[in-house]
Amino acid sequence: MYDKDTIYVIGDAQASVNNPITQQYNAFFIGLVVDTASHKIIDAGCSSTIPLTSDFVRSIFIGHSMQHLESVAAEIRRRYHGSSQKALIVAYKDAQKKYKLALSGREEQGSPSSGTV
Repeated sequence: MYDKDTIYVIGDAQASVNNPITQQYNAFFIGLVVDTASHKIIDAGCSSTIPLTSDFVRSIFIGHSMQHLESVAAEIRRRYHGSSQKALIVAYKDAQKKYKLALSGREEQGSPSSGTV
């Protein structure tokens, strides 16, 4: 279903104590499938208690670049008015860090100096 140039990263964050997501999962998670050639998010999902929430969050992320935090954060602030808004931004930032680490790991594995050919 996903191209070999894609990777999957998860970002997590703490949601507020009274948030149903926290009560069900103990944290807020977002999963992103990213095309490493273009850095575009091609699929997304999140921990949610209502399927519509995950679908809506997916619509926010698909097509955005993993390299741009502020444009995605601005869209979240503009469009997502659930109690997990701040957690969603923090989880995206966490996923972004993991994405950068994954890319640097791929570069090291493919470089001639790493001993891997």
